[in-house]
Amino acid sequence: MKYYVVDAFTDSVFGGNPAGVCILDHKIADEIMLKIAAENNLSETAFLLKENGRYNLRWFTPEVEFDLCGHATLGTSYVVFHYLEPELIQVEYETMSGLLRVTREGDLMTMDFPSRPPVKMDLSSLMQLGFDRTIYEVYKSRDLFLVFESEADVRDLTPDINALRQIDQSPEFGIIITAKGDTCDFVSRYFSPNSVIGEDPVTGSAHCSLIPFWSEHLGKKQMQAKQLSKRGGELLCEDCGERVKISGTAVCYMVGEIMIDR
Repeated sequence: MKYYVVDAFTDSVFGGNPAGVCILDHKIADEIMLKIAAENNLSETAFLLKENGRYNLRWFTPEVEFDLCGHATLGTSYVVFHYLEPELIQVEYETMSGLLRVTREGDLMTMDFPSRPPVKMDLSSLMQLGFDRTIYEVYKSRDLFLVFESEADVRDLTPDINALRQIDQSPEFGIIITAKGDTCDFVSRYFSPNSVIGEDPVTGSAHCSLIPFWSEHLGKKQMQAKQLSKRGGELLCEDCGERVKISGTAVCYMVGEIMIDR
């Protein structure tokens, strides 16, 4: 199968978040997709199959299938727009999270995703034990959602991964940390304590919760966000009620082929 690695939410190679994109010409077993994702050892590998004129998109970490992934959707869309169907300005995907649309305007691609507002919950001593900065508020959506005082707190903190693993030991467990930004509207980082990845460079799906939260707190519908990982990434965000729009650019790092026994 044709295989691409695309750096998402960046305009330069070695920035943003690298996503594997596998182009299928027929269905393959879930077990094989999981093995390919583990072999690739990226935070997410996307598998794209076109059947009856419609694209089906799935995402796998090295350990499990995920219900929604932003950077791998952006990476897949880059492949569609630049290699598979360059005449398109919009592509639709059937996914575990419903129908997702991605449009492009020049180099900028915009994803239309479901909104997942976080719900407030109590702070536990175990949560605070995992971080060397004070946690001010705790919320929950798909992921644990922790609010800190400043952009500097989010940028500079060092998490205790072993402590975070005690909160939830499932491979799907993720932690969003966030604060109001100084250099943009809001900043974040994303940790997967039980994954081989550890810290995810740029997490598009986390913004399904970050966008409605900060839209309410900042009184803004359109926002600029940064994920403060080592590789870093920038996202343009819009709160559209039951949907959110997440925009970014991407660049292709690698084009190759995956060869496995059938």
